[in-house]
Amino acid sequence: MKKHLLAVLALGGVVLFGHQSTFAQDSSTQAGASQSAQIDQDILLLRKDIRSQKKQLIAANVPLTDAEAQKFWPLYDQFTQELVMINNDKYALIKEYAQSYDTMTDAQADNWTQRMLKVDASVAALRQSYFQKFRSVLPAKKTALYEQVERRAQLIIDLQIASQVPLVQP
Repeated sequence: MKKHLLAVLALGGVVLFGHQSTFAQDSSTQAGASQSAQIDQDILLLRKDIRSQKKQLIAANVPLTDAEAQKFWPLYDQFTQELVMINNDKYALIKEYAQSYDTMTDAQADNWTQRMLKVDASVAALRQSYFQKFRSVLPAKKTALYEQVERRAQLIIDLQIASQVPLVQP
């Protein structure tokens, strides 16, 4: 089940924007460590693909003038890089959970939950810190529109991942 969960996480989010990726996975011929390394590589590629698609989604839904785009996109790329660093922790936590959710102790559950809440708080703090930066390069309504599109895309990604992660069993 653990290997299956990691594979589902690696493949699960790809449907988010209307297509499916084909990551070759032959569990019968890959050893455990090799399969884990392949899953890690697949997740890296998936995350890069999702970031690209999210950027395209924003570009398609937030109309920017040339002058606005020239200021916005470098700032957005900077925001994304900082978000990636936080999400590295998130995906490490999900991977850790996938490897131990069925044997998790109460102490491990407390620790994992606190760390996941810290990740959520870090994302919220990052979004908050970038709001004024985006607002300084975009009018208020375009900043609000960007925040809506960004937030919706992230909610879809989070929902897709959450739907694949089994709940802790008491």
